[in-house]
Amino acid sequence: MPSSKYPSGVWKVAAALKNRYRDFNHYNLKNPLDELLFIICSTKTGEAGYRDTYRSLKQIFPTHLQVAEAPAEYIARPMVSGGLSNQKSKAIREIYDVLVERFGEPTLASLRKMDDAEAEAFLLLLPGVGKKVARCVMMYSLGRQVFPVDTHCWRIARRLGWVRPTQKDKHCAPRDMDRLQSKIPPGLRYSLHVNMISLGREICTSSAPQCDGCPITAWCLRIGVRGRNNEPE
Repeated sequence: MPSSKYPSGVWKVAAALKNRYRDFNHYNLKNPLDELLFIICSTKTGEAGYRDTYRSLKQIFPTHLQVAEAPAEYIARPMVSGGLSNQKSKAIREIYDVLVERFGEPTLASLRKMDDAEAEAFLLLLPGVGKKVARCVMMYSLGRQVFPVDTHCWRIARRLGWVRPTQKDKHCAPRDMDRLQSKIPPGLRYSLHVNMISLGREICTSSAPQCDGCPITAWCLRIGVRGRNNEPE
């Protein structure tokens, strides 16, 4: 049931996006450690590139134990095509070291026994893992009702007038992620997240949005302020 706690039109926006994109899951994975690897591969890489990178990594290291035993430079080799291979392999190496020290093996299975706050707190302790990544793992792999805020979700939510940035450069700070998550009804969080990604890639792009073909223009503030200095971007 609608509530003043949530933005006006949030249910209608969710329904329009679901009708267009059908909750496409963007190839994310059910095993939480697989999902974390997949997300690391996706950093600053296009969809086709990071899917290929992840497949290449898994071909060379089919098991998590093999990754855990490999030096960072070996992990980097199948990741070169996706870019930032040295940085990504270093992050993977550090994360696996933490997991082996904590659990005796490379696994995130214990997350399934934790509540949302505990799971997020643990993930945030892993090297290089921020709120967006933690919540992606929780949502995709654990089925938790969280709302990861990636660049597409942030841009679209701002254009809808659901949230305003607190930073001068308008980037999404961790507290902004919490604010936006609180504005999304829990039952809509998965659907809105995956469908906002689809919309952001296809239509509601950063520099040249195709507003005439957008299924949610009726709720978008950008249409009414186009050309002004305060245009939501």
